Amino acid sequence: MTRRPPAKRRTTSRRRGQQDTQAAILAAVAAIVITVLVVNWLLAHWWLLLIAAVPAVLGGTWWWQQRTQHAEQERTRAQALRYQLAQLDALSHRQFEHAVRDLMHRDGCSDAIQVGGRGDLGADVKATDPLGRRWVIQCKHRRNGAQGTPVGTPELQVLNGTGRPVHKGDVVVMVTNGRITQPGRVFARQQRLHLVDRHVLASWAADSRPLWELLPALPPPRRPSQLS
Repeated sequence: MTRRPPAKRRTTSRRRGQQDTQAAILAAVAAIVITVLVVNWLLAHWWLLLIAAVPAVLGGTWWWQQRTQHAEQERTRAQALRYQLAQLDALSHRQFEHAVRDLMHRDGCSDAIQVGGRGDLGADVKATDPLGRRWVIQCKHRRNGAQGTPVGTPELQVLNGTGRPVHKGDVVVMVTNGRITQPGRVFARQQRLHLVDRHVLASWAADSRPLWELLPALPPPRRPSQLS
């Protein structure tokens, strides 16, 4: 006794494959025909393309001018940024971090970001200066300014433990609107940490000089630039 159903299934599958192939060929031919018709129509009516291109060019030019003007205004605003110590003292801790970020941006660090918060691992602001050096900054805001609790060795040990190993910083900085203890300063020198206390902060925030012109013994540039 022979079984014929399998043969029928093979025949049905073959027919379906042929139908799919034919449908694909017809679709490809139709696409080619439509493309040729569209191209021929556009060639015959090229002036319509020209008319459509004029507002597109004008709109693109206007958008580019607006973007350039906005960028220039932002650069001018950033370059004019100044803070007095009284203003910085009045900020919250998070606002102080934002102010430090904005000052780094003013100095030419276009990628400066504020990253402080829970789980920041000792970094509140990160930035890359025009010489290619990676800055990792921890901010310690004191509501009472010089009268507040000074920054000491424990805070600097945290920064030292993460600034280079975790955040890959070339320049690791502690910034405070308050004071730094003498043992903390000794520790910072030993570990090549840079300190921005109330006195340095006042010069940096109220002047136009970038921070790297105010700090000694910075590492060499990572790449050549117009500032090197």
